[in-house]
Amino acid sequence: MINRILIRIKVLQIMYAYYLNGNNDLKTAENELLFSLQKSYDLYHYFLLLLIDLTNLQGRKVDNRRHKYRPSDDDLNPNMRLINNRFIAQLSANESLLHYVNERKLSWDNDQDFVKSLLEQILSSDIYAAYMENEDDSYETDKEFWRAVFKHLVCGNEMIVDHLEDKSIYWNDDIEIVQTFTLKTIKRFSEEEGGGQSLLPMFKDQEDRMFAIKLFRESLLHEGEYRERINKHTKNWETERVAHIDLIIMQVALAEIMTFPSIPVNVSLNEYIDTAKYYSTPKSGTFINGILDAIVDELKKEKLLLKH
Repeated sequence: MINRILIRIKVLQIMYAYYLNGNNDLKTAENELLFSLQKSYDLYHYFLLLLIDLTNLQGRKVDNRRHKYRPSDDDLNPNMRLINNRFIAQLSANESLLHYVNERKLSWDNDQDFVKSLLEQILSSDIYAAYMENEDDSYETDKEFWRAVFKHLVCGNEMIVDHLEDKSIYWNDDIEIVQTFTLKTIKRFSEEEGGGQSLLPMFKDQEDRMFAIKLFRESLLHEGEYRERINKHTKNWETERVAHIDLIIMQVALAEIMTFPSIPVNVSLNEYIDTAKYYSTPKSGTFINGILDAIVDELKKEKLLLKH
């Protein structure tokens, strides 16, 4: 689930914190990187768990209305379609989800005001109204309802973004990426799989996990070599005018280019140039592109870079 785009972002964040804190403890910083990646995987499970909690809250609301002092006919005979949603029943019984949330002690119990506000948005939406009126009472209809809710009412919802960023500093840049994987997971669900439906693994494979660790280590262990090359090509710039994050982005980019021959140079360059546009100044992308291009040409001339 944690792809290389997210890995690069996490490496840059931990590198920035490493220099900012000045503790020079490589092992501690590496552990912080792995912890940060684990928190991304937590967020994936939090999103899945949120769908269950929203449904359970609706169930409690309906039950409370049944037991009020003078219930109406609607209170006594509510529409149970959302509460009995087949997809949520399957998700609630998912063995992988249950094991992970129990092991990591994940819960929305302390966020009930937030869950209530989101449920109100869902119940007042056109998506919910269409679901209630849909004559096709099937597992696929139930699943499609939650896929549509997540895509249109959860993704891009500023209330959710603000709440999650307050809940964990590690999620500030994870939310959008993790949401795409949650959507992918909902789409993959099959009624036939029951509680054994597989979820996305934390890493696609062991190679991606090692990519994170090795990229971080190489970026720090060869700092002197990379900074020397960067300084050589920024000699026409006043060093203090070069944003600190730009230097770190170029340092990590060089580590990737020189350490991972299986990744095409242009792929690495494009990833870090895009990252610079988002995390640094408006002109950083162009600046970093020019510096890295010059360094890559130099490495090729020195026969230190044989990939294309």
